[in-house]
Amino acid sequence: MNKKWLKRRQRLFQIIDVGYDLDWVSRGYDYINVIAIVLNLAVSILHTYETIREQYEPILLVIEAVTVVFFVIDYIFRLITARCMYKEKNEWKAIRKYVFSFMGIVDLLSFLPYFLPVIFPQGTIAFRMIRIVRIFRLFRINAYYDSLNVITHVLVSKKQQLISSVFIILTLMVASSLCMYSLEHEAQPEVFQNAFSGLWWATSTLLTIGYGDIYPITFWGKALGIFISFLGVGMVAIPTGIISAGFVDQYTNLKKRNEYGYEEDMNFIKVRVDANDVWNGKRIADLDLPVGVIISLIQRDDEFLIPNGGAELEAGDVVVLGAEPFKGHESIRMQEVVLKEEHPWCDKRIQDLNLGRKTVIVLVKRKNKALIPNGNMVLMKNDRVFLHTQMHLQDAKYMEI
Repeated sequence: MNKKWLKRRQRLFQIIDVGYDLDWVSRGYDYINVIAIVLNLAVSILHTYETIREQYEPILLVIEAVTVVFFVIDYIFRLITARCMYKEKNEWKAIRKYVFSFMGIVDLLSFLPYFLPVIFPQGTIAFRMIRIVRIFRLFRINAYYDSLNVITHVLVSKKQQLISSVFIILTLMVASSLCMYSLEHEAQPEVFQNAFSGLWWATSTLLTIGYGDIYPITFWGKALGIFISFLGVGMVAIPTGIISAGFVDQYTNLKKRNEYGYEEDMNFIKVRVDANDVWNGKRIADLDLPVGVIISLIQRDDEFLIPNGGAELEAGDVVVLGAEPFKGHESIRMQEVVLKEEHPWCDKRIQDLNLGRKTVIVLVKRKNKALIPNGNMVLMKNDRVFLHTQMHLQDAKYMEI
């Protein structure tokens, strides 16, 4: 693929992905997506009202058709840009991963049932039921609002506890349904006909719903019903308590970061990768960076890339390196010497200076350029020389880092 196509695809991905406030095209696409989802769901709801359907059916059909076409276009765009979403995979593996992902299946089922009755007219009713899957496109709205993301984060962080609690509830439902069937079947054969009848009773009782359409009449059946009712209160409280604890943990962590955290400046530098640089063509994961140094951002042409371990650096990239300030107890004392015309170092090479073994010139600033010193460099008038030394130099300015 040529670079022009890759650049256009990357731009398309930026548009259909969650937009930034400063990118009005991307943000506009997000708003159109949300409006299409809401309109499509509204049409599905309004279709259930007979009077509205009879009076406004042509308008409802047009709105549904337009939103479905938008869903098709959106799905095609996401297939094209799947490689941008899953950068660690090749073209076809990235497409396959998106197609079989949860949101990929939801995106497909949001428009596929609309066209299937044309091919399979006999399954019209079943396909209408599948259209209900469109409601899951509302999860895309979840990506646009951080407040909704808190709910997702809580459910994901507590999923093991929630799965365990649901497993316990299901086990108790099956056990209580079989017990109630055994106790009530002979007394009410028409009510407790099978184990499913007992399961219906157990579900409505354990979840504290109590429809009242099915209930025990024998002594032991009533005794089991009382026990299950008390047990149900505790069972419902388990997942509720887990989710509540998740929200408390989430907002407690935010409070700690806001009230007890502290801000500390990061030091950033920009490095340009040249064609002959050892970083050219290497993945970020393969770079031997010092501990505490990270690649914060990569500028490639007019694009700003968020780095990950699989990203490969190219010639011309501008890499932003970040590191925390050094926290050592002892500061390093540096001296700055400005070379006047009469200074003995003027017009001399660094290797010819009698500096001693414990003096190191670390930087030479000449006009607006910072030069890395070497032995053959000739110092000139008005140079600013930065060095580390234990000697006291005349006319030197001291600084600590």
